[in-house]
Amino acid sequence: MSGEVMVLGVGATPFGRHADTSASELAGRAAIDAVEDAGLTRGDVGAVFYATVSQKAIDRQHMIPGQIALRPYGFGGVPVVNVENACAGGATALWLAIAHVRAGLSEVALAVGVDKLVCSDPARSLEVFDGALDVAHRDETLAGLASLSAPVPGELGSQGERSVFMEIYASLARAHMERFGTTEFELASVAAKNHAHSVHNPWSHFRKPFTVDEVLAARRVAWPLTVPMCSPVSDGAAAIVVTTADFARRHDSSRRAARVLGCSLVSGTDRAADDVESHIGRRAAMSAYEEAGVGPGDVDVAEVHDATAFGEVQQVENLGFCPIGEGGAWSASGASSLGGVRPVNPSGGLESRGHPVSATGLAQVFELVTQLRGQAARRQVPGARIAVAENGGGLYGIEEAVAAVTILGGPR
Repeated sequence: MSGEVMVLGVGATPFGRHADTSASELAGRAAIDAVEDAGLTRGDVGAVFYATVSQKAIDRQHMIPGQIALRPYGFGGVPVVNVENACAGGATALWLAIAHVRAGLSEVALAVGVDKLVCSDPARSLEVFDGALDVAHRDETLAGLASLSAPVPGELGSQGERSVFMEIYASLARAHMERFGTTEFELASVAAKNHAHSVHNPWSHFRKPFTVDEVLAARRVAWPLTVPMCSPVSDGAAAIVVTTADFARRHDSSRRAARVLGCSLVSGTDRAADDVESHIGRRAAMSAYEEAGVGPGDVDVAEVHDATAFGEVQQVENLGFCPIGEGGAWSASGASSLGGVRPVNPSGGLESRGHPVSATGLAQVFELVTQLRGQAARRQVPGARIAVAENGGGLYGIEEAVAAVTILGGPR
C-alpha cells in the first residue's frame, strides 16, 4: 500500500458497565467524539467501518448493525461496512479504513468498534466467546492445547465463571512455563503493573492498584491465572478518524495528527507448536516493522492484547522487545512499566482498562495517539515518538485466528 495516512481524530467512551446505555449510543458517542477531535463534521466522513460482536450475539441484530447504530447520530448516506473478526474486530476495521483512504476511495474514513457485553445473564455474555474458535472441533482444540504441557494437579483446577478463552490462555501459559521457565510471579508482575497504570486512566473499567502478592492471592480462574490477571467483561466503544495526508494538511488539526507508518493484518497458519518464530503475532509484527521502516528498538510505547497477563508476555516477545522465552523476566524487571525502557499498556491494558471485544483494538490506538500528542497526563511516556498496537482475535489451532499490528509516528 502507498500514500501517507494520518490519524486525525480519536474518540472513546469509558469502559465498564453501562447498564442504561445502548450499544448504539456508545458507538454514537465515540464516533462523534472522534470526528469532533479531528476538527471535522460528520459530513466530511466518506466511509465507515464498523465492528461489533454483541449486537449480533446478544441484541440479535444479526445484520446491518452499523447502519442501525450510527444513522441516528448523523452518519447516513455513506458506505457502512460491518466487520466481525473476534477480538481483533476494531483493529480490522481500522486496517480497512486505512486501506480505503490509501486507495483513494475517500479522503476521510471512520473506524468504529463497540460492544455491550454486560447483561442480566452473565452466562450469556460468556457464551459469546464460544463462537471465537472452531465450534465443530471445540473439544479437540481444547484437548490439543492442554496437551502442550503437563496436566494440572487436581487441587489447582479452575474456579468460578469464566470464558473459554481463560482456559485457552491458561493452557498456553502453562506450555510457556514448562518450556521457558516463566513463573507465576512474573505473570503477577505484569498484572500488577497494568493495574498500577490504570489508576491514572479515566477511561479504565478498573482503577484499583494491586501488589504482586495480592494478584497471586486472588481467586484462581484457571491455573496459573487469577482474577486480576484476566480481562473483565466490559461495555464500551472507540472510534478513529483517518485521512489522507493532503486532507490533513488542509486542516488546523493536522498539527495533532499521528502518522500511520505501518499496518499489518494476518491470519494464522498450521505451524508446529515449537515453531515460535512463525507465531501469528510475530509475523504480523515483522510485516508492520518492514512497512514502517523501523524496528523494535525504535518503539517508545506499546499497547498489546493482554486478555490475560500471559498474553502480554507472549506479545512483547513477538514484537521483539525481548528474546522469545524471556517475556516474563523482561516484564518483571520493570522494563515495561512507566519509567521503564519500553512502557507497555500505559492505559492499563485489557486487564484493567477492560475488553469490550470489538472496541479494544481502537482503544489501543486512542491511547497511543494520546501518548504521541503528549496528552496522557500522569501516564505519559516522555518524548514518545513511535508507538505500536498489537491486537489479536479468536483461536484456530494453537494460536489466534487473526492478528493486527499498527505502528504510529508522532505529529510532525
